Amino acid sequence: MTIRPAADRHRSTASRHYAVVGAGIAGVACARTLLQAGHRVTVFEREAATGGRMASESTPFGRFDSGAQYFTVRDPRFARVLETTPQICKPWSANLVRVLDAHGRVAEAALPAREPHFVAQPGMDALVAHWARPLGDALLTGTQVTQIEPDALDGKRWQLRTAGADESQHVYSGFDAVLLAVPPARARALLGDGRLSTDLSAKIDAVRIAPCWTLMIAFPQANQPTLSHLGPQWNAARSTHHRVAWLARESSKPGRDPIERWTLQASAAWSQEHLRDDAARVEAKLLRAFAEITGIRAEPSHAQARCWPEAQTQVPVGKPFLWDAKARIGIAGDWCTGHRVEDAFLSGLTLALKVA
Repeated sequence: MTIRPAADRHRSTASRHYAVVGAGIAGVACARTLLQAGHRVTVFEREAATGGRMASESTPFGRFDSGAQYFTVRDPRFARVLETTPQICKPWSANLVRVLDAHGRVAEAALPAREPHFVAQPGMDALVAHWARPLGDALLTGTQVTQIEPDALDGKRWQLRTAGADESQHVYSGFDAVLLAVPPARARALLGDGRLSTDLSAKIDAVRIAPCWTLMIAFPQANQPTLSHLGPQWNAARSTHHRVAWLARESSKPGRDPIERWTLQASAAWSQEHLRDDAARVEAKLLRAFAEITGIRAEPSHAQARCWPEAQTQVPVGKPFLWDAKARIGIAGDWCTGHRVEDAFLSGLTLALKVA
């Protein structure tokens, strides 16, 4: 194990050093804002890349958005920052419909678009990756924080124990505060189930967030101009089928490969019921539901299932972020107020503005 000082202990008190755990959109927005305010940050991400649930999977048949499918813009602060990425963020003509399941029959009903839908290209993860670039060496991917504890040399600061993908272990020290931008279960574990902050742990305990099984399928044998012979003429649907809540034609999104690809997201209730199922069983059940909804009964050349244990917020915290000034620990995430991409961004932004 090596010990890595994360800050100059004799630096000016005007500039503080923050540990940000999680490099999804909330964590990156938080870290970027702190940097712009003149502070130092070290961002820890256990996965090999940034993005969190703004995730994309690369396959021989093209990319799939395995997490967030799109985003909408309602807050002017989110709108302003998106204006800096016109080459990445594009409107998506989702042609949204609602698929009705009544008495065993499936019907389609067109719905007017309530607000524009946007996606990042070539995948949803591209937006977070772009915003993370200015972090440079301050972003440590493939680095999982395993424990938060008082700094061994300065009890008024924090140090973080980490584990790398290669099973290496390190201690990063000298942090004035720790900001957690991770799902509720992970935040609860890092807080030591209340040991570091009973107030934060109590607020997290009230959160309810549902899992989601996602299925990604590809039909390279399909020819885009003849889709009328393969399936429906819509690009996305919210479904009332008991297994499936959402379907999207990935190949309809801007900047995507033309091979016919679909992403299905299972309903919260079904995902919870089948949370412990193996991927093969989930694939078979969701493929059957896909055929019932779309009428596409061809065998896909690619099928891949992924489970998000914490995906859609059902009972949020009720405020944009959490901050324990005495413990010097904060929490951000979409689950603080909802489950939208914008919720995550605003949570990270407002937490940073609070502590900066």
